Amino acid sequence: METAAIILAAGAGTRMKSKKPKVVHEVLGRPLVRWVVEAAKAAGADEVVTVVGHMREQVIPLVEDDTDVVVQQAQRGTADAVLAAQEALADFDGAVVVLSGDSPLIRPETIAEMVALREEHNAAVVVLTMELANPFGYGRIVRDSAGEVARIVEQKDATPEEAALTECNSGFYCFDAKALFEALKQVDSDNAQGEFYLTDVLAISRAAGRPVLAYKTDDPEQCLGVNSRRQLADATAVMQRRINDAHMAAGVTMWDPATTFIGPEVKIAPDVELLPSVMLMGATSIGEDSVIGPNSRLTDTQVGCGCVVDETVAIEARIDDGATCGPRAYLRPAAHLCEGAKAGTHVEIKKSTVGKGSKVPHLSYIGDTTIGEGVNIGAGSITCNYDGANKHATVIGDGAFIGSDTMMVAPVTIGAGALVGAGSTITKDVSAGALALGRAKQSEIAGWVAAHPIEKKK
Repeated sequence: METAAIILAAGAGTRMKSKKPKVVHEVLGRPLVRWVVEAAKAAGADEVVTVVGHMREQVIPLVEDDTDVVVQQAQRGTADAVLAAQEALADFDGAVVVLSGDSPLIRPETIAEMVALREEHNAAVVVLTMELANPFGYGRIVRDSAGEVARIVEQKDATPEEAALTECNSGFYCFDAKALFEALKQVDSDNAQGEFYLTDVLAISRAAGRPVLAYKTDDPEQCLGVNSRRQLADATAVMQRRINDAHMAAGVTMWDPATTFIGPEVKIAPDVELLPSVMLMGATSIGEDSVIGPNSRLTDTQVGCGCVVDETVAIEARIDDGATCGPRAYLRPAAHLCEGAKAGTHVEIKKSTVGKGSKVPHLSYIGDTTIGEGVNIGAGSITCNYDGANKHATVIGDGAFIGSDTMMVAPVTIGAGALVGAGSTITKDVSAGALALGRAKQSEIAGWVAAHPIEKKK
């Protein structure tokens, strides 16, 4: 049987105290709503509908490419939100999973198990439930004398006896599509909130004679909703632990998992070593036998095998096999260290290729530059790539040696095997194999200091 998912992402999230809707906030670099979309797809959903509302102009770009987007014009409760998706699923006849867009920890396996349970029993609905020591704020599962699910009562509508129950509603459901939309017609807003509750569908379906089932999870963390910054941090910690555990099980060493943050799209080979305070985000990949950290942040960066990346920030960079970075290196977008290359201490590289075996050891800026193989760049050297209006390129040939404190004013080409003396300002091309000097002439006035004593202030 086909499965569709409805993701509720219309709420404001006022407790976040933010100019952004809560589902846009991120866990490990991925928006909350995207975690839920990915979980639904991984569980086998054939169609996904996202219901948006509050500040939807920020939410829609996150989901419009791979889900159907519908608008809940006024936020009048969860039943009203699901009803907004009815037209998008008008011809659908199967299982409809309803998920909360602010609950990023839901596991695809749990969604699939709910779908299978509903189909096995031809139930009108399966609700995901959990036992909580402190159930305050959650809807309670009310069972009849036979132990069957009778209804769900919200916290504000609960009697003292109902409030004492510890089995809680997670906010995740699997419905029979036709039963769902038929029952939604009967939902009213006669409750303390004056809203249309999706939970009322359970009692309506039960009254119609259809089975209503609970699927109790033994992992209530996956049901954690994010309604505050504290809960956002809690969700991040759970996902951090999940991801780190998976990488360690696959052969990655982490000195301190608590200070290691890895995004969901990151790929790490076995025998990689991650030192404390490492952050790997986006489409970053790390090849085997590389050592990353400490204090390194890589985003959308590809690292080869056998690399050492120490105290480095790299964004959209490429580090080939055996290359080294840092400490305190900054690789900006389109920086490329070829095999065995080095970007050393306090080096910044932007939109440049450092050739095989070439070195930029320390205190240098390299921008819009192509460096050949076996080149050495002396300390304090800069490619002056910006003239105040446009960027210009520098080319340094194989085997060239650039002395310390050299300014290469682009556009300029330094030929293969050339030697540039320390302290030079290079404004013209240098021929292959040539020595280039661009220094001001040194002069000396003997006895000047004695003839011009400096009176020191007391």
